[in-house]
Amino acid sequence: MSFKTTLLAATAVVSLALPAFADGMMMVNDSYARTSHKGGKSGAAFIVIENHTGEDDRLVNATAGVSKRVELHTHIESDDGIMQMVHVEEGFPVKAGESITMQRGGQHVMFMGITKPFLQGEMIDVTLTFEKAGDVVVQVPVDLERKPMHGKMKHGDHNHGNMKKDGDS
Repeated sequence: MSFKTTLLAATAVVSLALPAFADGMMMVNDSYARTSHKGGKSGAAFIVIENHTGEDDRLVNATAGVSKRVELHTHIESDDGIMQMVHVEEGFPVKAGESITMQRGGQHVMFMGITKPFLQGEMIDVTLTFEKAGDVVVQVPVDLERKPMHGKMKHGDHNHGNMKKDGDS
């Protein structure tokens, strides 16, 4: 076989194999982490997870060395119209060929008992554990300046009547 034929054959093998590399993976995009406020002891990671595995899966856990506890959380509206953050023990489904968007006011990875301050631009190693895909380690950048996407939550629909202002008794 000539060098040219060998090169063409190798190129064909690699070209045909590339889609296989994309299949079978959980991909993470547009991730960032932040604390609730400067020097805060709690924070969250917001992540877009794409399921390219060809089968439905479920994110069941997350771990990170930056806090004492890490949980999967979401916000739900209580019967009295108050939004509450809750731990989702069963995790989040990620259907084959689809994605989930973890964002403020919705699903997120919650860090509780942060052990050192989050600094702008730092990277945090987070391990996402899926039922079928197993552990996926991602580096999540700290972005303390990113603003939430406007229009996602309807703040007018929340019952703020039970909230007290500073100085109220």
